Amino acid sequence: MRVGILSYPMLFQRDGGLQIQVRETIAALNRLPANPARPLEVQLVDANHERLADFDLLHVFSASNGTYRILETAAELGVPVVLSPLLAPSWNRRSAWRARLADRLAGRLTDWMVQTSYAQTRRALQLARVVIALGEAERDALVQGFGLPAQAIRVLPNGINPHFFSANGDLFLRETGIAGPFVLMVGSISPYKNQLCLAQALAGAGLPLVLIGAAPREQQAYLQQLLDVPHVSWLGALDHADPLLASAYHAAAVAALPSQGEVFPLSVLEALAAGTPVVMTSQSALDLPDSAFALRKVRWDDGPAQRQAIGALLALAPERARVRALVERFTWERVAAQIADCYCQVHAGTAALPARRRHAV
Repeated sequence: MRVGILSYPMLFQRDGGLQIQVRETIAALNRLPANPARPLEVQLVDANHERLADFDLLHVFSASNGTYRILETAAELGVPVVLSPLLAPSWNRRSAWRARLADRLAGRLTDWMVQTSYAQTRRALQLARVVIALGEAERDALVQGFGLPAQAIRVLPNGINPHFFSANGDLFLRETGIAGPFVLMVGSISPYKNQLCLAQALAGAGLPLVLIGAAPREQQAYLQQLLDVPHVSWLGALDHADPLLASAYHAAAVAALPSQGEVFPLSVLEALAAGTPVVMTSQSALDLPDSAFALRKVRWDDGPAQRQAIGALLALAPERARVRALVERFTWERVAAQIADCYCQVHAGTAALPARRRHAV
């Protein structure tokens, strides 16, 4: 079975969690033991030089940024699609009602020449044979926000690269000279990721904040605001496979990700794999049972709560082995095997096909 992986055209013009997810998914799927009964070949699709009809199945990442056009073309060609929509968990019946109202207003005002991103996302979901949610919160958002039948949804998490589980902080100390407790935040520099709120929340706490992540050109002013804060240091972008990144996770006393929203953030999983507790945004699909001893969720705009949660984890630091155990099941090998099973079911025509179609929720 030949499987093509696609997303929106500009995906790989920057690096972030989705880019890592796509690359690691492809690599893990191609590392699976060969099975003559169901051979599997997975690759990125070059839509400029390859035809979608040449693939047995497509896996599209993201239901936004115009990817619904990929699903429409695949449907016309008779190629089944698995969709990882990567939706914010904040979608519910109320927000969906408002979005549908806005879509109808936009249509009537423009003689139906304009449609909203909500309508495009819903169209993509309607055309997918199977939808993969990264967690229970995203599944609930799909059901309540978009009326997707529960039987059309599989819940499969992201995986974690094994080298994060064996990370050691010595390399970070040698390379940076940063010693003593510090808070680490890994993510692109932007107001959406919310580094400045975290930096301001930690003012006067005597706790350095170390930032790792790319700073796009349009965020240079925001970066300068961060660097003007005395206790903030920025190490720039690090490749996902760079040993210094894994070492930084291990060296940190607490990792933080108080962004405005996350689906299933790899940086949180990687920090936990290194044995480091995390304070993160409450706007996320990530839900780890019995994890409060090492994973605290707070509102992205509540600086005092972020500071309090970080202080609590510093005061009662959890045992690293116990922290790692929270995510030990999230290996790429296990995730890839489940995704491959999903592909085979779709290709064989045994996967649930969403009813076509409820438009109201």
